Amino acid sequence: MSVALNSKQKEGNYDMVSGTRYALGGGVYGWDLRRKLISRCANFLAQILLRPGASDLTGSFRLYKKEVLQDLISKCVSKGYVFQMEMVVRARELGYSVGEVPISFVDRVYGESKLGGMEIVSYAKGLLQLFATT
Repeated sequence: MSVALNSKQKEGNYDMVSGTRYALGGGVYGWDLRRKLISRCANFLAQILLRPGASDLTGSFRLYKKEVLQDLISKCVSKGYVFQMEMVVRARELGYSVGEVPISFVDRVYGESKLGGMEIVSYAKGLLQLFATT
């Protein structure tokens, strides 16, 4: 994974490179239909409201230039899943370049997902907050 992110960054001198499950060659394995629908719907709503120019806002495989990461962290206010979206949205808003590479995400073998009703409500609130402030 890190090799692909590094190669893409060097190829285009991107400020940020994001792994995406939704590009050709990417995907998700081990999720049930409910989890896939939640992820797709969350990204679809974010695409409609935020127009981020990136295909996978809720994924977290990313590579940042150090100074870009420091700048973005100083400007982001969100927590949880929304923080991941805000980093991409703020990067675009500030004129940083964002590249993408396809990734294959395999669900965890041990442990449980934290995604429940409260996380979905928190995501929706955060999405609307980002929409209102960007």
